[in-house]
Amino acid sequence: MSNVYERLGVATIINAKGTATRVSGAPMPPEIAVAMQEATQHCVDMAQLQGRASEIIAEATGAEAGMVTAGASAGLLLGTAACLAGLDPARMNRLPDTTGMRDEAVVVRSQRNFYDHAVRAAGARLVEVGLADRFSGAGVRDAEAWEIDDAIGERTACVFYVAQPSSRPSLAAVAEVAHAKGVPVLVDAASQLPPKQNLGRFLEEGADLVSISGGKAILGPQGSGLLCGRRDLVASALLQNLDQDLFFGQWRPPHALFASLNLRGLPQHGIGRSCKVGKEQIVALLIALELFVGEDIEKRNRRCVARLEDIEAHLDPEIARGVRIEESTDGEEPRLVLEVESRPQGPSAFDLVIALQDGSPAVHVDPSFVDEGKVAMRALCLKEGDTLVIARRVNEVLARARFSG
Repeated sequence: MSNVYERLGVATIINAKGTATRVSGAPMPPEIAVAMQEATQHCVDMAQLQGRASEIIAEATGAEAGMVTAGASAGLLLGTAACLAGLDPARMNRLPDTTGMRDEAVVVRSQRNFYDHAVRAAGARLVEVGLADRFSGAGVRDAEAWEIDDAIGERTACVFYVAQPSSRPSLAAVAEVAHAKGVPVLVDAASQLPPKQNLGRFLEEGADLVSISGGKAILGPQGSGLLCGRRDLVASALLQNLDQDLFFGQWRPPHALFASLNLRGLPQHGIGRSCKVGKEQIVALLIALELFVGEDIEKRNRRCVARLEDIEAHLDPEIARGVRIEESTDGEEPRLVLEVESRPQGPSAFDLVIALQDGSPAVHVDPSFVDEGKVAMRALCLKEGDTLVIARRVNEVLARARFSG
């Protein structure tokens, strides 16, 4: 029986890369898909739905408040907009024009990446601090908290922190110097699940806003995310995201977000209006979050390891050498690593990536380690029967190169 993609004339792929957006993330668990479909059949007040989402997200994360976003990048744009405009509707209306506002976001230079385009898109100007000798090979140091302290000035709207296991200085140290000067800390934690504890960890360490992907480990819709943290900042983000085509007298603010927050009026459609999230995405993410909180992640990882072991068992040991499975040590998804032997006429690791991607069926793997002569595969997004196809395709590509050389 054909699937919807075949009926549309779009070929499906085998996704051994993982939950990355460019390969469409993971298949959605049935109970989430059912909830999403059910949500399509009813109408709700979107502000009230986000108000209930705030309560559920707060319970799961320990935050004061939360909202569902159109992905973690949208969360960064909305979080930055909240830090820039606060609860002032006039400032919201002006963004990304930040004339007369605090409009600088201090960031550690070694944490810069192209996702911080979302921060800049809101109107903030990034102020970099520190030199990462540890990455350049010139030494062991990176930025330190006192450098962030020095960079905070009268135009600083927030400190922007990208959470990774290797990030320096610590978030706790950054939050301490930022809060001493009354500046909030916005954290990009898009891919920092699992471990499950990270849902609340960054808030515990001092973050004021945290943006997390809903379409990665949580297994919600690929275009979803959650923004959680200080209630006034989440309220500002939501105001700049909702459809505001209504009279102020019609506005019924959800109590979970706006209790004791006084507004002098509503903004027009905010800078985050283009980051619209629908009722279906909100409902599906909330169900996905509930399932994730209750799931045994170690059990999930064991299922992934079993799939990777099945791939390994069907690889030809004569041509596929240097195969090993790296199990999770810090919450990361397990992966199978294949070392590609470097020979004058043989394929490189990148050649293998391309051959798998361009073959039929297309198999997408992780190219992050090709410069080291390695190809990585993950199993969370694999379906029944995919492991045997992957092994067959790898064997075919390597055998063809071996005998043609």
